[in-house]
Amino acid sequence: MNHSKLDLSVQNILRHVAKEVVLPHYQNLQASDIQEKSPGDLVTVADKLSEEMLSEKLGALTPGAAIVGEEASAADPSVMDHLADDQTWIIDPIDGTGNFAAAKPPFGMIVALSEANETIAGWLYDPLADRICYAAKGQGAFLNGEKLSVPVNPKSKPVAAMATGFMTSEQREQLLRAAEEHYQIVDIPRCAAEQYPRLALGTNHISTFERSLPWDHAAGILFLNEAGGKAGRWNGDAYRPADRKTGLLGASSPKLWDEAAELLGAVFSD
Repeated sequence: MNHSKLDLSVQNILRHVAKEVVLPHYQNLQASDIQEKSPGDLVTVADKLSEEMLSEKLGALTPGAAIVGEEASAADPSVMDHLADDQTWIIDPIDGTGNFAAAKPPFGMIVALSEANETIAGWLYDPLADRICYAAKGQGAFLNGEKLSVPVNPKSKPVAAMATGFMTSEQREQLLRAAEEHYQIVDIPRCAAEQYPRLALGTNHISTFERSLPWDHAAGILFLNEAGGKAGRWNGDAYRPADRKTGLLGASSPKLWDEAAELLGAVFSD
């Protein structure tokens, strides 16, 4: 596969869909344009339209590839059975929908391409900044076309942004208690398309996630790992899009990952 050609094609698709669908709806939604899929989990008319257009255009790039979108999977969970197909596009049409619906950043668009349950390419696009993070397996990570490597380990207390929304109150308290002595704890952006670049750029150094749905994480994990950071399951296993597991740890270096796994991993162990 010609990754550079594919990268350019996907970037063009993301920018087109952002221009035609996502940005025109930003700060322009009516109450009737926003629905609740489950308590606290929103979907907007822009999510649905964006996914339809992305699915059509990405599908045309690679005829025969399966397509697994967040909204299609919400409507029919059996769509997720295609995550381990020979080739699969994984789509989050608007990541950070809660922010988008509230007419505030950050939000983004995420696309990943997997083969036989392994992510081989990923894109995280911020339409407001026109920032594209791209990675291909074994090829490196790129920010707006420039190769990216994570910064050196921080000299001061590492910054941790931990997603606790899908944890039990007991897990949440245990995690924060274990983390507060070792990390400077900051708010999460509620947007994986923003969180993974923060780790790769060294703005944040540690992130934990309980829920690990593929449209949120497949592209970002590849991007962080290819930039020289580390993300994966708490036991060190690689992330596989089709695995119906929970619990993820991301860090801006393997050293910080190892430290966090030792300090915090007991909270997430089975």
